[in-house]
Amino acid sequence: MSVDKIKTMLQSISEMLVDNPDKVTVGEEMREGTHIVVLSVHRDDVGKVIGRNGQTAKALRALVNAAATRMGQKVLLEIRE
Repeated sequence: MSVDKIKTMLQSISEMLVDNPDKVTVGEEMREGTHIVVLSVHRDDVGKVIGRNGQTAKALRALVNAAATRMGQKVLLEIRE
C-alpha cells in the first residue's frame, strides 16, 4: 500500500462525512522524513470531520496510522479548513 492509496481512502471516507464533498482535497507534504497527509474541507464541514470531542478525527488518524504501519512508514494526518 502506498501513500497514494491512503490518500484515496481518506478522500472517499471524507466525502461521505461532509455536506460539500466537492470541496474535499487530500494532499501530501514531507517534513523531516515523515509523510504528512493533508485533508482540506470546506469551513462548514470542519466540525463534521473532527467530530464530537475529536472522535471522528481520532478514527481517521487511526485508519491512516494502521495503513501506514502496514507499509512500514510513518504517515500523519493534518486537517485543514
